Amino acid sequence: MEKQDAESVKTTSSDQEDEWEVRWEENDPENPRNLVKWRKWLCTYVVSSASLCVTCASSIYTSTYFQTEKEYGISKMLAISGLSLFVMGLGIGPMILAPLSEFYGRRPIYLASFSCFTLLLLPCALAPNITVLLIFRFFTGMAGSAFLSVAGGTVGDMFSGRELGAPMMIYTASPFVGPELGPLIGGFINQNANWRWTFWVMMIWSFFEFAAIYFFVPETYNPVLLRRRAVSLRQKSGDDRHYAPIERLNRSIPRTIAWSCLRPFQLLTFEPILLMLCIFTAILLGVLYLFFQAFPLVFSGVHGFDVQTTGLTFLGLFIGMVIGILSDPFWARMQAKLTARNNGVHEPEFRLLSGVLGGILVPIGIFWFSWTTFPSIHWIVPIIASVFFGVGTLLVFSAVFTFLVEAYPLYAASALAANSFVRSCFAAGFPLFSGVLYQKLGNQWAGSVLGFLCLVMAPTMAAFMVWGKKIRANSRFAGGRK
Repeated sequence: MEKQDAESVKTTSSDQEDEWEVRWEENDPENPRNLVKWRKWLCTYVVSSASLCVTCASSIYTSTYFQTEKEYGISKMLAISGLSLFVMGLGIGPMILAPLSEFYGRRPIYLASFSCFTLLLLPCALAPNITVLLIFRFFTGMAGSAFLSVAGGTVGDMFSGRELGAPMMIYTASPFVGPELGPLIGGFINQNANWRWTFWVMMIWSFFEFAAIYFFVPETYNPVLLRRRAVSLRQKSGDDRHYAPIERLNRSIPRTIAWSCLRPFQLLTFEPILLMLCIFTAILLGVLYLFFQAFPLVFSGVHGFDVQTTGLTFLGLFIGMVIGILSDPFWARMQAKLTARNNGVHEPEFRLLSGVLGGILVPIGIFWFSWTTFPSIHWIVPIIASVFFGVGTLLVFSAVFTFLVEAYPLYAASALAANSFVRSCFAAGFPLFSGVLYQKLGNQWAGSVLGFLCLVMAPTMAAFMVWGKKIRANSRFAGGRK
């Protein structure tokens, strides 16, 4: 209706005005979609590695607990708060940084946020007390959060259609592979050096990431690029009638940020599909971050591993994530078959197919891990179980992310922001009660509680594959309704 109204009020003057609107020409070399393939992939790898660096910084901190507790004289719970605050920063940051990127473009946000991320690691490394460490952990997470929200737009700016699947899988996997690398790297650092070297190493890594971003990641946001072209044309021609569409939008930064904060909660309130998928992915990320407390309890407490060897046990999760990434071509073929059977019409629900398998593998991995934590069972068995959990988690996340983008095309950023906020709340909260949970229930039943939670949520993927289209038909936000 709004579209019809807009068309009905078009006038001759507005048509003439459109002659001065700056648009991309066919095969325009400045259009990000027309960049050479190697440049697009290099940019994808850089923003993905930056995302991996940020999420690695979240979990590498878990290896410092023993030394920080001893140096500051604090409880384990207070030490764990540094992990929770960082993850909360990751959830809150996108609500501010994402709308800012709509005004200034993606590249300025990357450079500003990652320089802040790098610099904020310094007070963490030099923290004289736990208060300073906790405060700057939160702000470090906020600064780095741009690569968990804005960077997905960069990939979408450069790739389209069938090209989008592989690069988006690389980007989607990076924030979930990063947490597995954290304890692995941190274990070796904290076994052989002072805990402050954990942050020095992250600063060195982030410095090189910043350099890569500066040299290899161009601006890719179309409205900002067209605005630059319009400004250039006005300066060269002296004719002020040249304009870019973004220059005619009547919006302010505070208003846009306010809507960015409000709309995710509207989606969570009025969209049952989005709410249930957000809860499922939130539980999964919460379990993943809870594993950072559970693995030391099992492999150090039960099997007597030292810090660096305990860090190596996270290789199971890492291998599982990699297997999930490598399975992408198979799922692409399966989705193509579903589209062909549907008379060539692609539905967003087809993206949930991989999540159906993932929903099955996740509880299997959790129950397997939980009930093989006895001293009499070889330590490799629970690590193999974590591979299944890793595969399942990645399949669920990649299915949910791509579904949300396709099901809510006009509000994709808000849908992903809602998912990010709910996930971060769970991931921040789960580690805080993990110690009590495992202490009261034991390794087996504590893990089983988490397994039952995932078991209850697993059918949502299959249910939405069957009934999702009907539910979307009554949605006030979903696009592509039939």
